[in-house]
Amino acid sequence: MQRLFNIFLVFIFITGCGYLPASKQARKVVGASLYVEVVVPLDDPENAVIIKDATRQAVVTRFHSALVSASKAKTTLLVKLSNISFVPLQYDKNGYIAVYRAIISLNITRKRGNSKKIYRSKGIFDFTIEPNAVITDNQRFNAITQASLKALDSFVAQVGAEGSTL
Repeated sequence: MQRLFNIFLVFIFITGCGYLPASKQARKVVGASLYVEVVVPLDDPENAVIIKDATRQAVVTRFHSALVSASKAKTTLLVKLSNISFVPLQYDKNGYIAVYRAIISLNITRKRGNSKKIYRSKGIFDFTIEPNAVITDNQRFNAITQASLKALDSFVAQVGAEGSTL
């Protein structure tokens, strides 16, 4: 009974203080229909495809908005990969790299009507590899996807902070 009462109090406190998740706050800013464009770097088209898929996934899951054509969208997101790097973090007892960190930096331009705003976000993902091995394509793609999703979560948080003031 006491536990039920405590849960009820927490629920009342959260709803009473006006708490809204960042995704709901962000949706106030971006609207219900989005067009996502990813700038494809000519020197690394594979990463652009991964980031484009991750961006579309994030739009649907984080913003709860529909992806539409450019002509029907209220908001356009232009996502540009500014940097990607793989940094060794940990070495095994023989001196071989055991853990890498993938770091993705994105520049995201949000256009809505006549307003335009540029955001910078970074995503980090750590992963292990087999001793005395190189990063496989599968590990690389997974690391880029996960780091991109984290960078997009950072973007959602930035936009959500804007939405809380509306």
